[in-house]
Amino acid sequence: MSESKHIVCGHCNAVNRVPAIRLAEAPHCGSCHGLLFDGHPVALTAAGFPTHVERSDIPIVVDFWAPWCGPCKMMAPAFQQATRDLEPEFRLVKVDTEQESALGAKFAIRSIPTLAIFSQGREIARQAGAMSAADIVRWVRSHA
Repeated sequence: MSESKHIVCGHCNAVNRVPAIRLAEAPHCGSCHGLLFDGHPVALTAAGFPTHVERSDIPIVVDFWAPWCGPCKMMAPAFQQATRDLEPEFRLVKVDTEQESALGAKFAIRSIPTLAIFSQGREIARQAGAMSAADIVRWVRSHA
């Protein structure tokens, strides 16, 4: 019997159990039937954040950003590319600190963009400042 991973759906926040050997086979959510990995970062709100961070068996990479932030806008395409490069080993998500100020405050986000990696419910790494896609991938893999 193969090992299974809990993967939280980026569309409906349902927790799915997926055999690890099937993660790269474009699995769908058992609840909403959307793709669990679609090459796009998941936009998270305060309501969905705890489920993704605490219930997922793969590391969560969070981009804390704001729409008025120039470096955040410049890094957005790189984060998108990194998502395509890192899925399904990692879930990449974006948190708009303007809309979700409580999350920014909870995690003491002092500058944006800030990337943070969460594994098994706790933060394991943090990096402030814009990065290229290659740098994001390298940084994430070095902390996993």
